Amino acid sequence: MTLNQPLRARLGAIKEPQLVRGLEEIGFLGTVAADGTRVELVVPVSNWPHLEHLRDEVLEVAPDAEVMVRTMNDQERLELRNFLRGAMAAPPGPGHHDHGDAAPKVLDRLTKTRVLGISSGKGGVGKSSVTVNLAIALAKMGFDVGVLDADVYGFSLPKMLGATDDPIVLGDTVIPTLVHGVRAISMGYFVDDAQPVIWRGPMLHKAIEQLVTEAWWDEPDFLLIDMPPGTGDVALTLSEIVPRAEMYVVTTPQAAAQRVAQRSAYAARKLKLALRGVIENMSWFDAPDGARYELFGAGGGEQLARELGVALLGQIPLDPALRDGGDRGAPIVVSAPDSSAAVAFRALAERVSQQGPARVYRQELKLV
Repeated sequence: MTLNQPLRARLGAIKEPQLVRGLEEIGFLGTVAADGTRVELVVPVSNWPHLEHLRDEVLEVAPDAEVMVRTMNDQERLELRNFLRGAMAAPPGPGHHDHGDAAPKVLDRLTKTRVLGISSGKGGVGKSSVTVNLAIALAKMGFDVGVLDADVYGFSLPKMLGATDDPIVLGDTVIPTLVHGVRAISMGYFVDDAQPVIWRGPMLHKAIEQLVTEAWWDEPDFLLIDMPPGTGDVALTLSEIVPRAEMYVVTTPQAAAQRVAQRSAYAARKLKLALRGVIENMSWFDAPDGARYELFGAGGGEQLARELGVALLGQIPLDPALRDGGDRGAPIVVSAPDSSAAVAFRALAERVSQQGPARVYRQELKLV
């Protein structure tokens, strides 16, 4: 952006962080006084997240401006919705789906998005903590990252992320909340924290499908999916909706957890989902006196990786700050970036990014 551009063009090029588009392109820029003394911002809802950030960005370009804010009318909101749906859709043509609104780019086989399913055989191994901190570590590396909390019955991501803003709903399109540089959607944003979700399989399938296909993910580099523990309906749904998903199995070092995690890995392979690696959580505890204690045993992650024929991608130490950060909504890679756990998550993010996407073998390409 150069100073000799006309004022409106410079203002219109300001990126809205939630939608990652210029203000002019998404209809957020209203009237602009030629002398730069008055600029109007137009937002879909009065409590639009990052509104103060947008004010500051406008004042960087037009320091003498009075920044006015108004809420979009119904027609303007519809136009924004139509723009987002169009931007979400994969382009028609050879190699692409052509289903209109039902074909978001994140699901197209030629997309740049890597969908990472973070799974475990049982609860209590810290799978959600791994998902949250891995996502933020990837975002801090400069990647565009989204997180979908698919653990519909035991959602925890909103609290762990410390998100203060709820997603914005524009008709049939949901704009994920943005926190720590990560776009996130969870059932926890739509129901009371203490309210149980009591659904049969078809309702669960539809909910997951909508959260994947009707949310404004755009086309991120990574979309992490926090899977519920076990091998039930969500794994089946994911294999149908996102057949390119790469599965990562979280376990603890103890043998019992390793055996249960193995079932989750075998289920992924039966569903023809690419199994990419094992992540061992709670690997050891480093005491203040420098001693290291393997409280949950040792070797479970390495043994599981060896049996599955995949890499052990990371070992995350047991750190009270990791648990505390999850409870307070302050993930450890943000609240304690120099801690051993945060360093381990950054190393894990490096290894995941360096792996590259899984190869997808299609039946029609087989040579006979």
